[in-house]
Amino acid sequence: MTFVAIQPGLTGQVSLVVAEEHTAGHLGSGGVKVLATPQMILLMEQASVAAVDPLLPEGYRTVGVHLDIRHLAPTPIGFEAKATSQLIEVEGRRLTFRLHVHDAVELVGEGTHQRAIINVQQFAERVAQKETGARSDV
Repeated sequence: MTFVAIQPGLTGQVSLVVAEEHTAGHLGSGGVKVLATPQMILLMEQASVAAVDPLLPEGYRTVGVHLDIRHLAPTPIGFEAKATSQLIEVEGRRLTFRLHVHDAVELVGEGTHQRAIINVQQFAERVAQKETGARSDV
């Protein structure tokens, strides 16, 4: 299937006001009260989804397959972190995004992310097959 609407240049953006539940201390990825790296990664993925998933035909979505990021600066509780994702390459069903996260002061994180376009029904069948196989091995 060809996904004509999915072209380089598409962008998505999401933001989050950092609260206690988004901090490294809360998520167990460090003992400090600043935006946790796993939470920043989630923002990056959500921005990538926002860029393309609404343009896909019914029954199709994207899933993350690769992530290469750097967390550059702390974002304290109460600050807004804004993630922007720009689609930079389309290679068949594989999509590559450039990512940036900023707070009110500076660039907080950057990197690249790849997502694959999947048929949701086929994906669910593959998951069910794996679950069935795993249960029969027990």
